[in-house]
Amino acid sequence: MSFRCLGTFRFVALAFVSAIATPSHADWVQSTALDAVQPAPSAFALQAQNPPSITWSRHPKATASTVYTVEIRNGANAPVRYTTTRNWFLPTSKLADGTYYWRVLASNAPNEWSTERGFVINPNSTVFDVPDSSVLRARATTRSRPRMLPTSFLPYSQWNAARIAERGAGVKDLTSDVVGHAPILDAVADSLWLMTTTNTNNAAFVAQQSEIRYRLNRTTHQLEAASLLYKLVPEQRYLDEAIRRGDELAALNPSGPTSFVNQDQGTRIIALSLAKAIDLLDGKIDSARRARWVEVVRLRGIDLYNDLAGNNGRLDQFPFDSHGGNNLGFLALTSALMLNEFPEAREWFDFSTRAYIHAVFAWSGPEGGYSQGTAYGQVAADAALKIWDPLTELIGVNLYDKPWAKGFAKFFAQFVPPGQPVHVFGDGHEDKPYLPILKAFSSRVATPESRWYYNNLGGTEDALTLLLAPSPLPVTRATSANAPYNGGVYPSIGFAAMHSDLWNPVRTSLYFKSSPYGAYTHSHADQNGILLMRNNKMLLSETGWYDYYGSPLWNTWYRETKAHNGITFDGGIGQPSGGNTLNLGRKGKITAFSSTTALDYVEGDATQAYDGLLTGATRKVWYLRGKDQVVVLDRLSSATARKFEWNFHAPVAITPNSDGTSTIVNGTERLCVRPLTSGSTLESRTGATPKAGTVESHAAYTRPAATSAEFLTLLDVGCKKLSVALTTTSTGRTLTVDGQVITLPR
Repeated sequence: MSFRCLGTFRFVALAFVSAIATPSHADWVQSTALDAVQPAPSAFALQAQNPPSITWSRHPKATASTVYTVEIRNGANAPVRYTTTRNWFLPTSKLADGTYYWRVLASNAPNEWSTERGFVINPNSTVFDVPDSSVLRARATTRSRPRMLPTSFLPYSQWNAARIAERGAGVKDLTSDVVGHAPILDAVADSLWLMTTTNTNNAAFVAQQSEIRYRLNRTTHQLEAASLLYKLVPEQRYLDEAIRRGDELAALNPSGPTSFVNQDQGTRIIALSLAKAIDLLDGKIDSARRARWVEVVRLRGIDLYNDLAGNNGRLDQFPFDSHGGNNLGFLALTSALMLNEFPEAREWFDFSTRAYIHAVFAWSGPEGGYSQGTAYGQVAADAALKIWDPLTELIGVNLYDKPWAKGFAKFFAQFVPPGQPVHVFGDGHEDKPYLPILKAFSSRVATPESRWYYNNLGGTEDALTLLLAPSPLPVTRATSANAPYNGGVYPSIGFAAMHSDLWNPVRTSLYFKSSPYGAYTHSHADQNGILLMRNNKMLLSETGWYDYYGSPLWNTWYRETKAHNGITFDGGIGQPSGGNTLNLGRKGKITAFSSTTALDYVEGDATQAYDGLLTGATRKVWYLRGKDQVVVLDRLSSATARKFEWNFHAPVAITPNSDGTSTIVNGTERLCVRPLTSGSTLESRTGATPKAGTVESHAAYTRPAATSAEFLTLLDVGCKKLSVALTTTSTGRTLTVDGQVITLPR
């Protein structure tokens, strides 16, 4: 698939969600920069990982030589102190259960201890040890080449019946792939691409970037596939093909169109792919060619390292960089493969490896998930598949065992369940999920939820990654295969999922987003937005399509609130999204979540996302699981009178009815949208031109201009037209839907 840029916890205790959202004390470790790293852990939150990563913003007077002292104490015990030159710290061994307090001191401000913060470790915290860099380095260099192959690897001639049954088809697929592409895959060359970064603001340069990425991905895949196939089946033709493709990549000028400054994704994949080939083909390529390939890896690695190491390790302070985060992982694996080949590799390894393991959850908290949406989460999973298996073999730390990774796998099961036709939230939401990536990632995670997801996904993992995976696949170690809970929440990214019965292909799926990441980078201005599907047919949809990052369509429609099922006012004005970093301040927040057999409930506050244009914007959503009905309550306020608008969209026609309701029919599935309070007017809307071959319909319920407004709406899945009664009492209001009662605020 192409992109144009580059264990969920079941929280039913609302107090715990509130505790996570409690802001930290304002002291020097809490930077005023919106995109700076936040101090964590805090608010005495239970830690998913033991030991947890500790982070803080740099001291305002810090220099490259600043040393931080981190003090950690367990309850009333004497504190233990550590020193580090980075503004994060990951202990090398697990902590005993207990309540912990931590603070930090900068060497350039010896009297300014930070405010003390707390966290909790208990038996529910998963042990995930990451030794010092020296230990990891020794593990990598004591392995003989090929270093990256799993210990279970055997040439195909030595496979037993069980292994052939598990992945014999993968060998056939890899052979077909290599042999089939050998005569038809055009050579890559600098002469194919003429534009440079001076052309970054036009669509032609964006198209060139995409073409470079596409062509290099194909060529590097062919190099790695041919190299691995030669290790499995040592025929000369596979070695010849690997050498041919390696020479093509090595001939590309590191300062040319595939250079870091022109295409950082190109530089990283060339460096890593050549490093993998050097490792796999050790002793099978002549010394001159090997030296040339190694030098290309070194030169391209220098560019990667210099960028990441800039500003004393720029991601340490400003982690929200999709390309940079992935580049750090590419550098970690490349350097591990190149240790003892050139001196710089050791410096790169010590700089990047533990930092990458520490920082893989930059786009969520340690419970997993991906704030940029599931499409870009899939991109992150694809990068992980290129890095994590070989890195695990080299350093003996399995990133798939990291609690974040387990939560990330469950995130896909919750938000891209089997059969779902599209992604949800953020750039690429309209794209069809690419099942080979999702299936591959879930296969590496040994949990009952991943085993259920793996068993129920279609598609086949790419043979190249499959044949580099441990055998048997880790997911088979799970003793059962169980779907996740029907209701799930990821508070650090503000995503919630509510399903009628997640295991059932004919499920109803309701998604809610109110994200602390706002509309930053690939996220959209859709805080408090909802999506609704039934039987994998979209009933309330997101609209627009992702032509490229920063395009006119992207800026004026695709990521705007009016293109989503959210609240606007005065003719489509919604949550501001200009000035990318500012969007981290225009955030939403899930303020409550609960899930029971009969009822799911989620509450979000998007007031801050409107950047002062509104004084209140809350949405409460009830999913009545037994009735398959959804109730949505929006309460809005403004210092200025506004004509508030309740936007909704569908991939088919929206039909207005004479009683003020609306009907959406998508194939066999129906939805009736029913306002439950008087005073709303249904208006049709016009959106951007949809992608060729698709249909988009837009409508909004509006209310007369006022400084406050309420929308109470029933989403009648199946258009059952159940009995509904709204009653006002002395203490509040009740809504009864076919006998099921929910309490509403007055």
